[in-house]
Amino acid sequence: MQSSFAKLVVAVTITAIGMFGADNSLGTWKRNVAKSKATPPNTNPIKSLTLVNEASDGGVKQMVSGERTNGDVVKGSYTAKYDGKEYPVIGARWDAISIKQVDANTFTSEVRKVGGKYHNKGRTVISQDGKTMTLTTKGTNDEGKATTGTYIYDKQ
Repeated sequence: MQSSFAKLVVAVTITAIGMFGADNSLGTWKRNVAKSKATPPNTNPIKSLTLVNEASDGGVKQMVSGERTNGDVVKGSYTAKYDGKEYPVIGARWDAISIKQVDANTFTSEVRKVGGKYHNKGRTVISQDGKTMTLTTKGTNDEGKATTGTYIYDKQ
């Protein structure tokens, strides 16, 4: 009886550790442009965008690639821990990001242009089936005007 109880405690502990350490944002995600919306609308919107998220020492390494409707290439990256501290971003309108992991399917983030007006807070939620990722944002653009966005990504 004690042996069965001990095995149950060990199994529950391992499962809890695994769930806490899980990160369902990892993998390749493509933006569903038709379902994504921003207010005010971007003057040079995204035509295609792919995010590749890889695990990295208590956080994530994200590589971004895509294209805007005018043909401009989108390419950027960052590596950040889920500790809420700022980390540098390369190739974006913002140059700093901080991320916190709420659970395996939920993350909060904050991006800003150091010394600029661009500043957004976001919440990322991955669907229970793991096929859809939704990022909702609210903040200010480069001109300091209020913005909101809902960006939908499909798991590849």
